[in-house]
Amino acid sequence: MTDDERPTTADRAWLADWRRRIAELYADVRTIVADDPPTAWEAWRRERETLYRTHPQSPVPAAERDAFRAHHWPYDDRLRWTVAVETGPAAPAAGAFGGLAIAPLELPNSGAESHAFDRIGVVRLALPGGDAALPLFWMRGYAGGLFLPFLDATNGTETYGAGRYLLDTAKSADLGGDPASGTLVVDANFAFQPSCAFDPRWACPLAGPDSRIPARIEAGERLR
Repeated sequence: MTDDERPTTADRAWLADWRRRIAELYADVRTIVADDPPTAWEAWRRERETLYRTHPQSPVPAAERDAFRAHHWPYDDRLRWTVAVETGPAAPAAGAFGGLAIAPLELPNSGAESHAFDRIGVVRLALPGGDAALPLFWMRGYAGGLFLPFLDATNGTETYGAGRYLLDTAKSADLGGDPASGTLVVDANFAFQPSCAFDPRWACPLAGPDSRIPARIEAGERLR
């Protein structure tokens, strides 16, 4: 990377602002959702579209921002769960929810940069067509955080070919949970595309083959 390509002080200030705005948005969602999940989702959808269209650190290329419009499936209340994080034989690296992680692993990545993760458990989602199990990860280094990516049968058509995210708490995409009981809130209506779905200059960790749901998850953010 040349000096001309390095982020400027102003770039970093705007990136800090982006992260602040996202953190505030998810804090608002966690407050509203207790009484009215669809209203919380609508606020999330509306604010993300505004940020994608107007913010200097939007992942959408600058030339495309004015015309950008977000696309989502309608809210489906069947796709919101409070799930236990299973840390038994199916998830031997228990990490943050009990025990110590055994060894770091690398997930697929859209760029040259990669992050180490611990697989800390499994969550099971009660989908209308049958349960699906997804591995839950903890990002080592950086800010740390829970990471729950997934692949499904909409990838490559309505959604990014390499999958979407349900949780990425290092970036404040956090719907809540109860560490005392080992549970998390997971809501597929808040599923979103990684930044690299909009512009390949962004490097993103991606879902591995163990994170595949065979069904179509018609909820959350879509590309078209």
